[in-house]
Amino acid sequence: NVLERASARETAMRVAIGALCEELLKYFRIELYNHVIEIGGVRVNNYKYDDYQKFKDAENNGLFCIDKEAYLKMRLVIDKAIENGDSVGGIAEVICKNVPIGLGSHVHWDRKLDGLIAQAVMSIQSVKGVEIGLGFDYSKKYGSECHDEIFYSDQKGYFRKTNNAGGIEGGISNGCDIIVKAVFKPIPTLYKPLMSINMQTKEPTPSQIERSDHCAVPAGSIVMRSAIAWVIANALVERLASDSLEDMLITFKNMYQ
Repeated sequence: NVLERASARETAMRVAIGALCEELLKYFRIELYNHVIEIGGVRVNNYKYDDYQKFKDAENNGLFCIDKEAYLKMRLVIDKAIENGDSVGGIAEVICKNVPIGLGSHVHWDRKLDGLIAQAVMSIQSVKGVEIGLGFDYSKKYGSECHDEIFYSDQKGYFRKTNNAGGIEGGISNGCDIIVKAVFKPIPTLYKPLMSINMQTKEPTPSQIERSDHCAVPAGSIVMRSAIAWVIANALVERLASDSLEDMLITFKNMYQ
């Protein structure tokens, strides 16, 4: 039965493995935060990516939403979907803090960090689009408006004032926060079924009614965070395993500056 094998039940294992990966990443001071940006057209706007406490506090509400007003509106949208036997989608975001410079590869297409993250997130059930940094908003800007300039000071060393690239350039991490968004479609198993075709009789027939959530975006944000944790942990181990002792010391120095 394809429906059962394709079920999001398999993400329980991804979350379990992701939790272990996060324990490893914490040892290197790498932290991940997930939150919901949009549900059913209700969107959180004008937030700061480095306001980590807000993201942490959002774990205390069921929607992982940092904006109280948006949270209440999102709840109304979900309640309406429940009342109508329908479902609703949205957008979730994961922010990865303190990722060291140099994870991934600028040479091998199958080891580029952004490619690995995109594949891991895109493979989550209901995800139909993935963005890193500005993502599709790059299409609205000139290059001079969106690329991240590099600066230097004795106190900070090399740094950027913007992070439009979302922490990854040329397939490798650049030391800025890695920022990933994903859009989740509304779950297709509805309590008011859409029409399909009976493959034996070729006659029109309503889809089968299955037990279903009405909005998978908050839970999906957790799965997304776990999937990304796995990719970053794997890239970190790969990097440390390939470094010479001298390079490894430089990596650790960069991590703890």
